[in-house]
Amino acid sequence: MATLVSGFVAAGVVAGAGSATAAEMTQSQGGATATIGGLKTYGAAVIHAEGGDQEVPAGLFEMSVEGGGTLQTYCVDLYNPTQRDARYHETSWSGTSLGANKNAGRVRWILQNSYPQVNDLASLAHRAGIEGGLTEQDAAAGTQVAIWRYTDVADVDAVDPQAERLADYLQKAARPVAEPQASLTLDVPAVSGRPGELLGPVTVHTGATAVTVAPPLNAATSGVRIVGKDGTVVTSVTDGGQLFFDVPADAAPGSAELTVQASTTVPVGRAFTSESRSQTQILAGSSESTVSATASAVWARQGALPVLSAVKNCAKTGVDLTAVNRGDETFVFELMGVDHVVPAGASRTVTIPLQEDQAYDFTITGPQGVEHRFTGVLDCRTQADETAGLTTQTLSEPSPATVGGVSAGNGVDLAATGGTSATPLIAGTAIGLVIIGGAALVLIGRKDAHPHD
Repeated sequence: MATLVSGFVAAGVVAGAGSATAAEMTQSQGGATATIGGLKTYGAAVIHAEGGDQEVPAGLFEMSVEGGGTLQTYCVDLYNPTQRDARYHETSWSGTSLGANKNAGRVRWILQNSYPQVNDLASLAHRAGIEGGLTEQDAAAGTQVAIWRYTDVADVDAVDPQAERLADYLQKAARPVAEPQASLTLDVPAVSGRPGELLGPVTVHTGATAVTVAPPLNAATSGVRIVGKDGTVVTSVTDGGQLFFDVPADAAPGSAELTVQASTTVPVGRAFTSESRSQTQILAGSSESTVSATASAVWARQGALPVLSAVKNCAKTGVDLTAVNRGDETFVFELMGVDHVVPAGASRTVTIPLQEDQAYDFTITGPQGVEHRFTGVLDCRTQADETAGLTTQTLSEPSPATVGGVSAGNGVDLAATGGTSATPLIAGTAIGLVIIGGAALVLIGRKDAHPHD
């Protein structure tokens, strides 16, 4: 019997995962992982709302990339707080509010045609018809305001007249541009098969000139190699390259994981979402940065061989859990009281419904005792209608959301957010932090169940 245990987190409490004999494998879409520092270049903006005008900072954030590199980002989630030192992952637009925003492409145009991509401020000012020039602070504030008008449908103006003129120009001039490709991703991130076979392919997609391939940590004892289609060991690969897990024919049932890594610039317009409740960011500039991705493999001589993956689906307000059964027996799992059957050689995708702002953390254990952990926060809406007139803030440390919000205390850094002693802190701390209770789900996978969809 294979047991799949899922604990959804609503207030920072993680439900216990089922036991397993293999190491845990945490799947991600790949790309850059970074920690947000704070606003680095910014001015001020005013949000006009029914409750009155609110002044907030507007400009560029800076992130430090794990493994080396620096990112510059703008916020695309005005009404939610940013938590200092929050960890962010590169992601596709579909996993954010941008996925359902018909103007997301115009935001990318703004990024490509304004500061810091255009760092000749005299040229930018001339293009926008601005006399007197622009400071870096004006350019950053004006760009951020123009972005908010598209991402949050906000009634917002820059305080500085030059920045406001830039915002107006960018908003009017913006044209739709396609979503950028990921800096590094693997297709597919999980494979399965029988010992003695080449398990794959895992195809590399990247804009980097070269990608290094790290073998499984247990390669020396398991005998598993990472090879190309011809069976030759691979240590580096380029865009479009295919990788396979070469599992010895006498290998006992087990699992392995490979890692690919590269140094490249992350494409402008890539979205970044946080592991905690911290506002979504969009990339405005990148130094040469470290990007990585992982892929896993499981194998056994017989039985069900499900490959499991999960991605956010903002269109359906949930997380899509996909099970692909490459084995010779049926795989069945129960979700919310319903049995879902995945016949041998077939696949099944189930959407796990979540509430906006709900954190999730669930671990699925397959027939081979391999744990796959999926974590994140569903952040699909900007919530402008619900929080009009409220202001943003930056918390000093990332922390899980709590029912009823958090109180303002020593962790609030007003200087980092542009707030003043007159800023209504109660409103600021409540933004995006109230989570309506989380549901606990237990998913049970077994071979002998019967469906009752």
